[in-house]
Amino acid sequence: MTTEISDAIGRAIEYLRDHPSEAKYTDSAATAVLEGGLRVTVTGPAGERLATDMPESIGGRGELPSPGWFLRAAQASCLASLIGMEAARAGVALSRVEVVVDSESDDYGILGMDDSVSAGPLKSKAMVRVEASTPTDLRALVAMADRHCPVTDAVRRAVPWAIELSDSVR
Repeated sequence: MTTEISDAIGRAIEYLRDHPSEAKYTDSAATAVLEGGLRVTVTGPAGERLATDMPESIGGRGELPSPGWFLRAAQASCLASLIGMEAARAGVALSRVEVVVDSESDDYGILGMDDSVSAGPLKSKAMVRVEASTPTDLRALVAMADRHCPVTDAVRRAVPWAIELSDSVR
């Protein structure tokens, strides 16, 4: 599997070197619809689907993961994927990769109780466990993966954000 991943990455790099104008693109959209209460269904253009809910303590039913949990899941899965990619590029065989992401939040922010408190996580961290059957500098490999992980990069830096409102009253 390591060779397949490394070969695919090599082909992608070669293609983009030959077609640099195709490196930048618009990512596929996620469309969220509030279904009732605080349950939200999110769909993608190729039929991707997930659903969220908020905890009971703030009016949800607590039956599904919250959007914040999906953020942590995206961080964890993206970093684990990039560790796999970087290991494949380096020819390192991995026997296990486990990434646990947690964060610390203050509900004063999300509930609008204090505008000086951020609505999102105040800090987050990843605990990474990597087992490799090939000797390598695992710290360097994980650091390289983290530098190239699009999700952790987006969380780490301020990505420009805009909202366009298309209002309709019925």
